[in-house]
Amino acid sequence: MNDLVITVLVLFGGSCLGFLFFGGLWLTSKKMLHSKNPVLWYLGSFFVRLSVTLLGFYYMGQNNWKYMVCCLLGFITARFIVIRLTKTKVMKPIN
Repeated sequence: MNDLVITVLVLFGGSCLGFLFFGGLWLTSKKMLHSKNPVLWYLGSFFVRLSVTLLGFYYMGQNNWKYMVCCLLGFITARFIVIRLTKTKVMKPIN
């Protein structure tokens, strides 16, 4: 396959991993607020998100530093998008 096509696919895969990781973190944070056992939610979610992300980076990196960098770029881009999408508005107090 063409190197450009693989690079774009790796960038897209990195962004998917980022959406999974940071979206899962956001969902876990929401769920922990109303849970009786928030530590289990946090630790369980952390290990699942971390293992999926590391396996994804390992698979997409293919022992090539260019693919690793592209995957990381997609991952970081997804982080900023998830932060922007999940931002809540803070109300100012009325004096």
